[in-house]
Amino acid sequence: MPDISIIVLQIAQVLTVLVGAPLIKGFIDRGKHIVQSKRGPSVFQPYFDYWKLLHKGTVVSEHASWVFRAAPYPAFVTPLIVATLIPVLTAYPLPYAFMGDMLAGGFILALGGFFTSLAALDTGSPYGGMGSSRSRTVSFLAEPAVILVLFTVALVAHATIPFVVNQTLISPSYLFNPAHWLLAAALFLVILAEAGRIPVDNPSSTFELSMIEHARSLEYSGPALALIEWGGAMKFFVLLVILLNVLTAPWGLAPEGATTLLSVVIALVTLLLKMLVICGIVIVIESCVAKWRFFRIPEFLGAAFILAGLAVVSFYLTGGGG
Repeated sequence: MPDISIIVLQIAQVLTVLVGAPLIKGFIDRGKHIVQSKRGPSVFQPYFDYWKLLHKGTVVSEHASWVFRAAPYPAFVTPLIVATLIPVLTAYPLPYAFMGDMLAGGFILALGGFFTSLAALDTGSPYGGMGSSRSRTVSFLAEPAVILVLFTVALVAHATIPFVVNQTLISPSYLFNPAHWLLAAALFLVILAEAGRIPVDNPSSTFELSMIEHARSLEYSGPALALIEWGGAMKFFVLLVILLNVLTAPWGLAPEGATTLLSVVIALVTLLLKMLVICGIVIVIESCVAKWRFFRIPEFLGAAFILAGLAVVSFYLTGGGG
């Protein structure tokens, strides 16, 4: 009988996303301050912020409906659902892995964003409406690149199940194929846009007229705000897991048959190390590049679309990886 059951591993994957997301956010915030020669907050500051918000009171607009009150819960839960579909800690599929593919995971994450956008419009706040409109525009512009990425993944791996895709892409035929890395670069640009990072949005901005993601949660306070922000951090974490453990570097995952505590710890440490590397890249980008004006965002996401298109061309030019 294995030391750790499959159900416990499934729970461990969800807890990794739940607990690890604020740490990654804290690391990026801390790293940016260090690069900018500032003292900066602790890497554990997001945990303190969420704890404080969870113990505060909530102020709700008199114009708000049930949509405003319900929206934080889908925003918080949807990344945790996606965590059951992707290889967070294990290289082999767990019980819920075949409940949905990468396209289904994208729909689930989009559902949380949909409710958040509705809530931003619900109170009639001009800033919330502006942030909601801008966020939907960014998502609309990102959709062609996402669809082309998924098309290329299906073309290369003949599947869109994450546990099948990652094993195909790290095979000798595809590991050093240009299509593989063009695909990863395209998805990375989409992640920056969907997570509200520079150059699409500035997560540390407090200027209402330029905010996108934070403008949608401007009317929230207390526990509801904690759920919205924590959900946003988990969404970013899950997207990075897909980039790392599905498309680029699925090494270090617990192999099939290895259900000991040591194998899980190794998988967790490996994931965090890979996360720190990709977050270091995010820190460099956000310290060297300014936020782009909104009308230039199509250029940024157009570059992601072109990279995904080049991945398709490269795949055929290299003989399909053979």
